[in-house]
Amino acid sequence: MTTILTYGDSNTHGTPPMHNRDPHPRLDRRWPTVLRTALDCTVIEEGLGGRLAAGHGDPFMGAHMDGQLGLHIALASHRPIDWLTIMLGTNDLQAHHGKTATQIAGHVDALIKIAQQPDIMDRHGGYDILLICPPPVLDSGTFAADIGDQVETSQALAPLFAAKAKRRGVHFLNAGNYIASSPVDGIHFDQAAHDVLGRVVAAIVDERGDTL
Repeated sequence: MTTILTYGDSNTHGTPPMHNRDPHPRLDRRWPTVLRTALDCTVIEEGLGGRLAAGHGDPFMGAHMDGQLGLHIALASHRPIDWLTIMLGTNDLQAHHGKTATQIAGHVDALIKIAQQPDIMDRHGGYDILLICPPPVLDSGTFAADIGDQVETSQALAPLFAAKAKRRGVHFLNAGNYIASSPVDGIHFDQAAHDVLGRVVAAIVDERGDTL
């Protein structure tokens, strides 16, 4: 049975669009579970709200938001896998990080490079990598003060991510071609978006593409 490690942030965890900053239970049907149902495969969900693509922590949420360290840990914890999906970059857009699109793409490139290290690959017997660029953020809703001025930066990520994926020889998906962030909080996906993204990822993993 195919085993897929889905590595990401709150949108992989399944956090719904948030009307306020209080804790919200995650969706029962999130895109990794849709993926699992579509392919009848094993899906290991590694989604952490606030996780960065960057190799450093967050001054407010903590050092454990370092996405590069987290990837090392996840790949050591869960093996063997057949596929690794990476969808990060949204939290790097927060105003207090001051990141450019080029810098965020560089962080994502480092994630791919970590995942492609020969010793890590060898422990798993090799695996495919799918880089997913999250859809652009919106200047609306709960988190507008944090990411509202970064809409243009988020819109510039997809071609940069695609170029990194091509250079590293990994699969690429621009999620923004299929789904959009919710205007409720500007960053999270609603149920319909999770359903669509799960099916799209399944179609990529399933080379026949008959799950769409």
